[in-house]
Amino acid sequence: MTRLLAAVLALVLLPGVACSSAAEPDGSAPAAASSSTTTARPTSDAGDATSDDSGQSRAKGVTLKVTRLATGLDHPWDVHGIGNGRYLVTERSGHLTVIDKDGTVRRLSMPTDLIWVSGETGLMGLAIDPDFASNGRFYTCNGGLPQGNPDVRVMVWTLNKAATRATYRDTLIKGFPTSSGRHGGCRLLILENGAMLVGTGDAAIGTNPENKQSLGGKTLMLNRITGKPWPTNPYANVADRRQKFLHTWGHRNVQGLAQRADGSLWSVEHGPDRDDEVNLLKNGGDYGWNPVPGYNESVPMTDQSLPGKQIEAKWSSGFPTVATSGASFVYGGQWGWYDGTLAVAALKAGELLFMKFDASGKLLGVRTPAAMKKYGRLRAVTALADGSILVTTDNGGNDAVLRVRPAG
Repeated sequence: MTRLLAAVLALVLLPGVACSSAAEPDGSAPAAASSSTTTARPTSDAGDATSDDSGQSRAKGVTLKVTRLATGLDHPWDVHGIGNGRYLVTERSGHLTVIDKDGTVRRLSMPTDLIWVSGETGLMGLAIDPDFASNGRFYTCNGGLPQGNPDVRVMVWTLNKAATRATYRDTLIKGFPTSSGRHGGCRLLILENGAMLVGTGDAAIGTNPENKQSLGGKTLMLNRITGKPWPTNPYANVADRRQKFLHTWGHRNVQGLAQRADGSLWSVEHGPDRDDEVNLLKNGGDYGWNPVPGYNESVPMTDQSLPGKQIEAKWSSGFPTVATSGASFVYGGQWGWYDGTLAVAALKAGELLFMKFDASGKLLGVRTPAAMKKYGRLRAVTALADGSILVTTDNGGNDAVLRVRPAG
């Protein structure tokens, strides 16, 4: 479904970088800094905004209000509404949690022994079936097969009517590579056409991103009911079963996926010590991460020396990284300048970046509201039907789900 984005004032792009230390701690070796034409210096609202303990920040005529929907969570990786004022949360430690309408946090009864947790990998991406109200069906992307040779996979669950128990039903797709748990991905997104898009990590194995027989360092597209490859995938008709699922490749560690109102698909991923990226996904596109021989992180995130065409990012952090994570497009006239922006969570920087792109994908500007800079690491961003967004913190031990919306 196509929606015309409101006309916006173009901001002057400035050379520079976002400020933070390296991406999520993963043992990355230092690498030389690189420049990118897609790098833009975020405009902090701190200079023309006010914020207070109520969690409000006013900028350019828009007041953003932040409230804690729930607390007491442990590394909440994703969150989605399930109706009746309830929300379902994945905690990386391997637990599924329900937030009730009154803010009560309840861990569900579920077979946690099916989940493999190691380092950056555990219970991660979450998607709710469009027919959830009638079938109770939802999906997780997580480490699996803890008693055997662990991998990362997409699993199918159902939730009972009382929202007290999650029952494992099936594994939709499996065999995403893993090693120590580093660079496990893994974000899920159900598209407007009903397909499932999956973003995966490269497992810190240099050959995975460009290897079309590997599911690591890719975006994959499949049927969310049958698990079959989506028929428009570029290799849907080849003999190799894994290659059939490929939508794009050449990614490092996909942490966010979003679909804009015009139908375009976007990914967010971690760079090594520079060049976190936001990419506009093109079916069959190569995004150029090829850290070989070994796991050589001094190579460019988008290596134009590779054969064929590599697609440059639409936004890049430059040096150092901010550790971008989950993302969602924000809509509603009440958002003012932020209407139509891509809201991207940042872990290391501890901020929420609102990125404005035009219809062609050209970056127009980036803003970081002051109200979002006091909660530490931010992981997931989920847009709600009422125009507000949910953001999870990822500090460990006593994390929160935040509701962010324009006040008034």
